[in-house]
Amino acid sequence: MIRNTFAIILCLALFVSCKNEEKQDVNLEENRAKSYDQNDGFITVKGDFVYFADAAVLQTPKEIYGVVIDENMHLLAEQAKAFKTEDTDMVPVTVRVRKFEKEKDEEGWQYRVEIKEILKVEAPDPNKEDVIKLAN
Repeated sequence: MIRNTFAIILCLALFVSCKNEEKQDVNLEENRAKSYDQNDGFITVKGDFVYFADAAVLQTPKEIYGVVIDENMHLLAEQAKAFKTEDTDMVPVTVRVRKFEKEKDEEGWQYRVEIKEILKVEAPDPNKEDVIKLAN
């Protein structure tokens, strides 16, 4: 009898403590603001991103970076794909990165970046006229 009572009380306690928690909406703007203010050694970079033929590049108005190919880079490439009309199109992005100098024996740009957080992926400006297309 005592065991049955204890089992019933235990089941009731478990049932009451297990509740459906509502999913909280994520405020992207608030998360972006927090990201800009963090002091964790990462920097926020806004530029044009392209991933093509096993090479990833992030171009800002002042610098070009080689991007470390990892899970976050592939996630960014997947998000950028929605805004591309051709595989070689560059897509404006805002990301938090770890910036470091490349190895001396390694090819590529002087600095590389490792994407730590994707803040924003935008559609390219259709009126931008800095693209040169070669045609026959």
